[in-house]
Amino acid sequence: MTEIQQPRVSKTDEEWRAQLSPDEYAVLRQAATERPYTGEYTDTETEGVYSCRACGAELFRSDTKFHSHCGWPSFYAPSDSDAVILKEDSSLGMRRVEVLCASCHSHLGHVFHGEGYGTPTDDRYCINSISMTLAPRQ
Repeated sequence: MTEIQQPRVSKTDEEWRAQLSPDEYAVLRQAATERPYTGEYTDTETEGVYSCRACGAELFRSDTKFHSHCGWPSFYAPSDSDAVILKEDSSLGMRRVEVLCASCHSHLGHVFHGEGYGTPTDDRYCINSISMTLAPRQ
């Protein structure tokens, strides 16, 4: 797992609530999960850069996105090894690895390894669409 440092972007709970919609807040700040197949980026093939909806930090690039048919956007690697934090998650009676934005520590989703997708890393970063924005390549 990644060593967790202090976030570079830090706001009070009140500031996050003022900035984010209730659904964005639930996912990004309370680790909720959007319903599968409902997110705007689940099936998009637009080339560009995916950034954290809370702080704007770059997270993923479209060239690492793949169709996993799991109901959420999937990537095989973050855009930079320092873009995300990996944290053990034992909630819901399961052992998973949570993915957080390294800049503001917002919840993005989970990463799974060794599922046989044939990606270069054998990882599937399963990310909530609502936790990101996409800047299309110009």
